[in-house]
Amino acid sequence: MASSDERAPRRRLSVAERRLQILEAARRLYATTPYAQLPVTRVAEAAEASAALVFHYFGSKAGLYEAVVADAVQRLADAQRAADAALPAGVPARDRVRTGLLIYLDHIAGHPHTWATPLTGGEEPAEVVRLRHRVRAGYVEELGRVLDPSDTARHDYALWGYFGFLDQACLRWVERGCPADDRHQLADAALGALEGALGDWGA
Repeated sequence: MASSDERAPRRRLSVAERRLQILEAARRLYATTPYAQLPVTRVAEAAEASAALVFHYFGSKAGLYEAVVADAVQRLADAQRAADAALPAGVPARDRVRTGLLIYLDHIAGHPHTWATPLTGGEEPAEVVRLRHRVRAGYVEELGRVLDPSDTARHDYALWGYFGFLDQACLRWVERGCPADDRHQLADAALGALEGALGDWGA
């Protein structure tokens, strides 16, 4: 029988597994620590890896943070698509928007600090600022597919303005501690703002 101090050799992780391990560690730490205050060495320690390995997989601290944000964006998109696909056929556009919005609020409540960073003056690398701009444009495009608005300037302003309203309303929700009882009131306010800007849900 093997002695009690003998240990089985650790399985060598594949490249994909090691990268994911580092990404998950970074995701957990960035959920509570601002970008500027989190050194790569802490991420490496949490992932049981070296800082050199982090740089090998992600190129830089900014590259690691960009990967964390991109992963969060993808998780949100996947959850919203799944929720939309589960709705009955022919559901009104307002209900589809509301469903996606409630998923978004769940996403925010899961890591409010990270979500609020770009709205509260927190430091982010230029790569992430550009990523957020691309994501916002994608959100506007997706909302347009759901609503099928006209090509008038009013409706263009309405779609972009909706997300501006949503930013500030959700930031206020975060400041209040993301109370679950306020989710539907926030959603109603945001949908009302969108409807008012469009003039009609049948835009």
